Amino acid sequence: MSVELLDTSRFHGFRVRRQIAGKTYQEYFSLKENGKRVRGAARAAVKAEAEARDAVLEKMQAKAKAEAAKTALFDKNGKVRGILFRMKTEKSGTRTPVFQIGIMSAKAGKIVNTTVSINLHGLEGAWAKAVGFYIDHKKISKRAKIYQQLMNAQPTKAQLAAMKRKRKKK
Repeated sequence: MSVELLDTSRFHGFRVRRQIAGKTYQEYFSLKENGKRVRGAARAAVKAEAEARDAVLEKMQAKAKAEAAKTALFDKNGKVRGILFRMKTEKSGTRTPVFQIGIMSAKAGKIVNTTVSINLHGLEGAWAKAVGFYIDHKKISKRAKIYQQLMNAQPTKAQLAAMKRKRKKK
């Protein structure tokens, strides 16, 4: 809750403040009437009004966060943020192509990581498993339009080969 009681020489009352999509919403609810401080039921009514406004702003903030999270799934090149192609070096020394997923999980409330082997599952199977892990932790439905966009963002074999060559040069 972002309702705060302010008691200064210049203002006595409640301030409601929330940051929504980069914009600060800030409103004041005075606890003074005719130069005197209000008490009892009048004070409770002002507090209830401030809390009601905060609840409206909280809903707006949650909606803006959800929208921002959906638009942040793809980078400027159209690649899925959080799913990377990597050449993983196994303990034996062999290099295996994998999709590495590292994302902030809405499900677990922390950063989660895993890898999916392209050699084991094939390109399409590995991508499907990677996206499955991704949508599970981002709480995205398989019926959502964004799911199909994620599935369509699968890199091609040519793109993966180009990435492999680029990594060998480094």
